[in-house]
Amino acid sequence: MQKHLMSEFLMKPKVDFAFKELMTDETVRNGFLSAVLELKPEDIHKTAIMNTELRRIHQDEKQGILDVHLLLNDDTEIDIEIQLSKLDVWSDRALYYLSKMFGNQLSPGEGYRILYRCINISILDFKLFADSEEFYSVFGFYERRRHTRATDKMEFHVIELPKLPEKLEENSSDLLLWAKFISAEKKEEFEMLSGKNASIDRAYERLQVISLDRQKRMEYEAREKAVRDYNEMMMESRESGLEMGLEQGLELGLERGRTEGISVGEKRKAFDIAKKLLASGVDEKIIAESTGLSLAQIEELKALAE
Repeated sequence: MQKHLMSEFLMKPKVDFAFKELMTDETVRNGFLSAVLELKPEDIHKTAIMNTELRRIHQDEKQGILDVHLLLNDDTEIDIEIQLSKLDVWSDRALYYLSKMFGNQLSPGEGYRILYRCINISILDFKLFADSEEFYSVFGFYERRRHTRATDKMEFHVIELPKLPEKLEENSSDLLLWAKFISAEKKEEFEMLSGKNASIDRAYERLQVISLDRQKRMEYEAREKAVRDYNEMMMESRESGLEMGLEQGLELGLERGRTEGISVGEKRKAFDIAKKLLASGVDEKIIAESTGLSLAQIEELKALAE
């Protein structure tokens, strides 16, 4: 184990630029894949990065998708993506790209026997499945009643960082250690985790090296800003749409009675107050009494905000 380099600034591994830089190290990516896919280190003979550029859904998209596309043992394609802001359709999105990755393997005239196994690994900084507190989920093709697997050629894995336990147990799995490393932001956290796993120790050393690289730091900060600006723009668009929808609903008289005759300006003020009170956890009945909005409107506002 080499002596760690010292740096005041450390990139956050959950920023996709930093994560992809870490994955350029073979020891690091092999350790990560071993933990996520539950493989023995000796079962990983070879891994190679297949992509080097941003992937965009549309040509004019500014943010793009900085994923890590790997080939494992020459017979398994793996795509790893990180998403920091909430996206309710993530499962559909992951399935779409997984299907695309699987379907792009065949050329005209080739048979199905040559198809590789394809895996999507999604690392999310939000809760995707509200009905479960498990931070790690695996999905594949199974018969609904007998749970018989139809094929292992396609599956996707989801790691939900907000569901990670605050404290580690003595027998914490390598997967949990890696998830904690990816979500870590402080030097103390990295130091603690690096002593528990050799590949994480290598990842921490690599993180310090790239954090000291001026050019890589500029690229990291530019990427972090692009993601932050995109998320801010999306949030403002949602809030604007929410306000417009509520005003239109009020104008159309969907909830007549107590709001009848209230001016647009008063409605806007009532909306702003209700939004702040909801964010503060105030009871919905109290909000209704304070703003003049109905409980139905408060419920609709709450649902849209969530």
